[in-house]
Amino acid sequence: MDQAPGSPQGPLERGPAGQGPAGDGPLGDGHGGAGLPTCYRHPDRETGIRCTRCERPICPECMVNASVGFHCPQCARGGSGSGPAPAASRPRTLAGGTVTSDPRLFTKILVGINVAVFIAVSVHSSLLDRLVLIGSWPPAPYTPTMGVAQGEWYRLVTSMFTHQEIWHILFNMLSLWWVGGPLEAALGRARYLALYFASGLAGSALTYLLAAPDQASLGASGAIFGLFGATAVLMRRLRYDMRPVIALLVINLILTFAWGNIAWQAHIGGLVAGVIVGYAMVHAPRERRALVQYGTCALVLVAVVVMTLIRTAQLG
Repeated sequence: MDQAPGSPQGPLERGPAGQGPAGDGPLGDGHGGAGLPTCYRHPDRETGIRCTRCERPICPECMVNASVGFHCPQCARGGSGSGPAPAASRPRTLAGGTVTSDPRLFTKILVGINVAVFIAVSVHSSLLDRLVLIGSWPPAPYTPTMGVAQGEWYRLVTSMFTHQEIWHILFNMLSLWWVGGPLEAALGRARYLALYFASGLAGSALTYLLAAPDQASLGASGAIFGLFGATAVLMRRLRYDMRPVIALLVINLILTFAWGNIAWQAHIGGLVAGVIVGYAMVHAPRERRALVQYGTCALVLVAVVVMTLIRTAQLG
């Protein structure tokens, strides 16, 4: 990254290349920009949920909770008459989250926070030194005065929302919008947010553990790679064609290691955490769904703390 006045220079996280993953559904399904099918009653709305009777894709507004899965309004009212009335219970997402009127709300908020921090850093460049992820600064023989090793653990979080160059934030925010929106709709807000932060923190912790202590990194790429990993798990769960998302991940991993000045540790850490948390989100048994889902997130956070403590002891 460009060196700011008085700030250390180091690898820069960059967002995944290309658009969000694409997926194939049954013949006759519409498809949205991110590859998910569109609701048969609302063609402008992407969804990862299908009616358990007729197999047609349905958006959160059309979902009707049933004894087994979800029904579309038509199947709930007709057929054998065993389906509940549309207002019988509050519908849930595939992962058990609450269906909301705006399935992209948290994605919009995350984009807004990133843009706000970018504007703040652009106006006051001195903020960059306080927000980036750096292990210890200045390097020997000077006495370190800043960095995670000096107790500034907040940098593991603030670096996830910090960007310095316009192309960097544009690339990351486009990726977040393309991938995050459909994933938020499929998981629900709380689970989506837990996935985002678990992936981002795992990427930050692995960067802190493996990168040189005086190298600074920043960007939302770790969290976004986590969203890509969870999307791959979701597509497999829904039995979509996995080739597009696998190709996208391979391309991004090639760019991660082939393009210089990239904090590859954040990408790998976020991807691994995203796959683990995403698997727990979509495969957790219904009777103890919340325990498995949030318990997995807690285990990832424990790993983050352990990596941070180990590195801090090494640098202490």
